[in-house]
Amino acid sequence: MFSHIDPVNYDSQLLEKQVDMTNLFNEFNFPKFDIYTSEPINYRQRAEFRLWHEGDDLYYIMFDQATKKKFKVEYFPVACTLINELMLALLDNIRDKQVLRERLFQVDFLATLSGEAVISLLYHKQLNEEWEQQALWLKDQLSNICPVNIIGRAKKQKVIIENDFVIEKLSVSGQELIYQQVENSFTQPNAQVNEKMLAWAQNATKNKGGDLVELYCGNGNFSIALAKNFNRVIGTEISKTSVKSAQVNIALNNIDNIDIVRMSSEEFSQAMNGERKFRRLEGFDLTSYNYDSVLVDPPRAGLDPDSVELVSRFNHVIYISCNPETLKENLKVLVKTHKIEKMALFDQFPYTHHIETGVILTKRETV
Repeated sequence: MFSHIDPVNYDSQLLEKQVDMTNLFNEFNFPKFDIYTSEPINYRQRAEFRLWHEGDDLYYIMFDQATKKKFKVEYFPVACTLINELMLALLDNIRDKQVLRERLFQVDFLATLSGEAVISLLYHKQLNEEWEQQALWLKDQLSNICPVNIIGRAKKQKVIIENDFVIEKLSVSGQELIYQQVENSFTQPNAQVNEKMLAWAQNATKNKGGDLVELYCGNGNFSIALAKNFNRVIGTEISKTSVKSAQVNIALNNIDNIDIVRMSSEEFSQAMNGERKFRRLEGFDLTSYNYDSVLVDPPRAGLDPDSVELVSRFNHVIYISCNPETLKENLKVLVKTHKIEKMALFDQFPYTHHIETGVILTKRETV
């Protein structure tokens, strides 16, 4: 099933993506792409599997997207080596533990380059005190491999055995950045490519100065890496969990020039325009910011028209995209006011059609 995930095929699949990107953006006057490669195997820090019960045995399965048929997974070359090790150890430890295996239907793994992991066990049953005791035992067993936490999930239940997060340490341009990553919240799955994305964005904004606004800031992934290039950074994010993580990460990295507000890009635009007042912005003087640079890393749907209009007001735009098609549609509008200075292809998802793109735009001079 995973025969195409082979280092032998890596260069050819990357070349295909370069050709596709060049063709897709052919209508724009863009510079040559910077290309950032991935590790050819074991590059993903997250994975999730359905669990199949067959008599006394149980094993991981995935579904072929084309045929919808299930297939057994004993080794997952996409996932990092730590996840693969934990996959086997987990099954070995729960196979004869009825309380842990009964009605368990899915297992999610989140691991870090720094060697931590959190494992989520999803059940079609309610979890009781006996389950918690056995989960503590399981945590102890798996902690022989690495620091690990266990989470049990059932309908209207989330049982956390110690923590529901990991602490990741990324190396970006020779600097160590620390991030709390919470289970079931968005984080970049290919951590080593993420390091390259952050370094690229750092370099592209070097000596920019002024203030940076980041829309869709998540747990502060980019804000924290770019803070040193700007006087102040204000990030917006709608997810409560991500906002909390961003605040933790600001403290972990001893940064004092980032503020995070919980609001959507549309709400932020309304606040900037003075159309609405938000209690969440009490204590913030939005008129005091020098709105020179903006960074957006939107979901696959791209930027909505109001957000494109907001972004077009800034002199410098850093656009990180996980969907080239919606990026293209947004660029059709943005190039009316801005010039594309840099473009990059980040191979975040090898052997798939998915591509992560970075674009730097600068406002055109008006005559």
